[in-house]
Amino acid sequence: MSAFVHLRLHTEYSLVDSVVRIDDLVARVAELGMPAVAVTDQNNLFAMVKFYKAAMAKGLKPVIGVDLLVAEAGDRVPPTRIALLCQSEAGYLNLTRLVSRAYLEGQQRGIPRIERAWLAAQSTRGLIALSAGVDGDVGRALAANRGAEARKHLAFWTELFADRYYLEVSRLGREGEEALVGATVELALEAGVPIVAPNDVRFLSESDFESHEARVCVQEGAQL
Repeated sequence: MSAFVHLRLHTEYSLVDSVVRIDDLVARVAELGMPAVAVTDQNNLFAMVKFYKAAMAKGLKPVIGVDLLVAEAGDRVPPTRIALLCQSEAGYLNLTRLVSRAYLEGQQRGIPRIERAWLAAQSTRGLIALSAGVDGDVGRALAANRGAEARKHLAFWTELFADRYYLEVSRLGREGEEALVGATVELALEAGVPIVAPNDVRFLSESDFESHEARVCVQEGAQL
């Protein structure tokens, strides 16, 4: 596992779906011999200070990021996602501004979102972008067999981030996953865009799955 680094991971500070505690996360990453780990909580940086201190104490590289919701045109169109990782101090400052603006200006029904109009070369400097797989606009279009739309979205992101944008693939056992992986790889080869394979982590061990499901149900008002 020393060659693998988790790049998308929610902790309990995401409040909506994860049961991962910072101390347990850092201990498990160290146990597996991984050199680094990213925390990309949904719409917030609440865990950052605790995560940074715990990771450094274990000799791990903490990667700071956020899993952001992106508002889409149309009242009934659900938001897509983009994961942003800090590459530098400038990136960290830009990320804090985007998160703050999402809360101050972008809330819809109490949920913070960013607008595409806020994204420009200056406001994304020092940030690395991950496509968020099927939850991102490119992945959503590919999953619906809308190749032209996927290419349009990809062009938007690569123009903005250049070689700092990565398409995601993952194998989590979900329906339609293999077809999406194939379509994503094909698009990546066609466009010359690099690929990463994060696991979109919400819990640390198989035994935590039911706790994770309960947290999701509480958030969504669903019955387990």
